Amino acid sequence: MVLVFLSQLLNGLLDGFYYMLIALGLSLIFSLGGIVNLAHGAFFTLGAYLALVLTPHIGFFGALIVGPLIAAVLAILMERFLFTRFYREDPLYSLLLTFGIAMIIEQSLRWYFGATPRAYSMPTELRGQVFMGDFVYSRYRMFLIAVAVVVVSAVWVLLNRTAFGRIVRAGIQNPDILGTLGISLRPYLSAVVAIAIAIAAIAGVLMAPLQPIHPMMGVEVGTAAFVVVVIGGLGSFWGVVIAALLVGLVKGAMIGLGLSQYSMLAIYLLMFVVLLLRPRGLLGERITRFE
Repeated sequence: MVLVFLSQLLNGLLDGFYYMLIALGLSLIFSLGGIVNLAHGAFFTLGAYLALVLTPHIGFFGALIVGPLIAAVLAILMERFLFTRFYREDPLYSLLLTFGIAMIIEQSLRWYFGATPRAYSMPTELRGQVFMGDFVYSRYRMFLIAVAVVVVSAVWVLLNRTAFGRIVRAGIQNPDILGTLGISLRPYLSAVVAIAIAIAAIAGVLMAPLQPIHPMMGVEVGTAAFVVVVIGGLGSFWGVVIAALLVGLVKGAMIGLGLSQYSMLAIYLLMFVVLLLRPRGLLGERITRFE
């Protein structure tokens, strides 16, 4: 019984990791450009469909690399032709814009692939179980957690140990000073949007073997990612990380206790309690910083 509960906790932690991948991108785009990207969940869905299309030609690991790259190219086009008109404007405008983009992506996928859920086979190399004494866990789920940790660590290193990251963080804190120094934020905005969307697509590819692929699969994930951003505090890297793990553990605990039907309700209650105690989120005092 205890081992089953631990297994569900680990599954919840797994959910927390891919909420984290999506929420980090959301927080980055909003912090730097002021864009509330409601299309983030749609790019998660696009990543899953790209895995479905690419895998027969280049395999799962090839799809894990090429799929996010395709999503990043689409993100750059979206940023260049649409987002640039809404930077630092009222977030309501970008909210309406990205809602429309999400609808276009979902309806395009529905038109081309149909609404019937598709199954995606788990890669042969990652099938089976990992034995740790009496505890047995899925090898693929362990792989997913490992990839998520690597991606999140890479984002942290990029933001905190590179010249690119220093300019991005300076742009978040005070874009006007960067302008007076002659540094244009435009290329950095494009890069940040591309990285954020690529990470969402990575999460989509990784989740493809674990759930049916359908055009609306990004809605629940996108909603949960917004909850994570709100709980963690906008603009806070560690706030998002802590909130995602907390949300995942709460969800896993509810399922482990046999209350899976209330797992999402528990997450929303968690958000309510956090906002009641800390209206800016767990690390909301750093709302203008991303470190």
